[in-house]
Amino acid sequence: MTRVLVARQDNLGDVLLAGPCVRAVAAHASHVTLLTGPHGRAAGELLPGVDEVLTWRAPWIDPEPPPVTAADTGAFVELARAKRFDRALILTSFHQSPLPLALLLRQAGVPWIGAISEDYPGSLLDLRHRVDGDPPEPERMLSLAEAVGFRLPPDDHGALALRRPLPDTTRLTGGGPYVVVHPAASVPARQPSAAWSHRLVRTLVADGHRVLVTGAPAERHLTRGVAGTSAVDLGGRTTLPELAAVLSGARVVVAPNTGPAHLAAAAGTPVVSLFAPVVPSARWAPYGVPTVVLGDQHAPCRDSRARVCPVPGHPCLETIDPADVCRAVTALLQPGVATPSPL
Repeated sequence: MTRVLVARQDNLGDVLLAGPCVRAVAAHASHVTLLTGPHGRAAGELLPGVDEVLTWRAPWIDPEPPPVTAADTGAFVELARAKRFDRALILTSFHQSPLPLALLLRQAGVPWIGAISEDYPGSLLDLRHRVDGDPPEPERMLSLAEAVGFRLPPDDHGALALRRPLPDTTRLTGGGPYVVVHPAASVPARQPSAAWSHRLVRTLVADGHRVLVTGAPAERHLTRGVAGTSAVDLGGRTTLPELAAVLSGARVVVAPNTGPAHLAAAAGTPVVSLFAPVVPSARWAPYGVPTVVLGDQHAPCRDSRARVCPVPGHPCLETIDPADVCRAVTALLQPGVATPSPL
């Protein structure tokens, strides 16, 4: 019996991108526990290979971090100790450190811990893995599992994936083919304006597409304005599994660099990615499905990780011509554009 903890504690999209790594671990372990933060738990519950999801808000990762208290960290250490993990793999983005979590897991008695780390880990890590270059984030995380000896089975396509079956959402989508526009992003710098997104919807409809607009409950005002009278507004009307089903049924999804773009990729749906270059598209663009990346990837905000656009007018996204989005959608609908088969 090998009980393995895999940790990825940030956002929904980051957890989805960990999917290939999780499946590689699951192919060799008897039990896989996924540790997420509160923003990623729902995504973790959709990942194949996960037996259990634990959630803990890490003060060094969460965007609205709680105070560090002995009671909170002590409770987490005791929870981890009770699980009796044999190994732990800590997955982090390049700007996050795995070492605080490694310290807590050592205190919990985890005998073997591996992570990607540029910092000297002392006795906190048994495997200090390093990654050359700037590979896509799923490949970067998968390389840690491979360094341990956990490889994907030969019949695993290595793309993102979701647990199947997904819910029946016909009552939401209606009959016939459709394109999804998801206008919101978790970071404002990565999101086009409501006016631009509304113009995009009208252009897609004029081009002959039936359009569904999706969003979270807090984004209902945005989705209502973007949909207008031209599209179906599903803002706030889906759980995450239902959103996955809606995206799975779409012919193409149009979305900024945000979790639902990765959810669409995990569902096997082609994506037109409206990508603000505050992070590199080579690393964070939708993975494993046919994708067209639009947006000025050489804009002044490039690689700044800005949360709010530092350039007046948000030109990297606002200057995208909606007609170019229509052309990208048409290109992705051409025969021979293949997507991975569901696992």
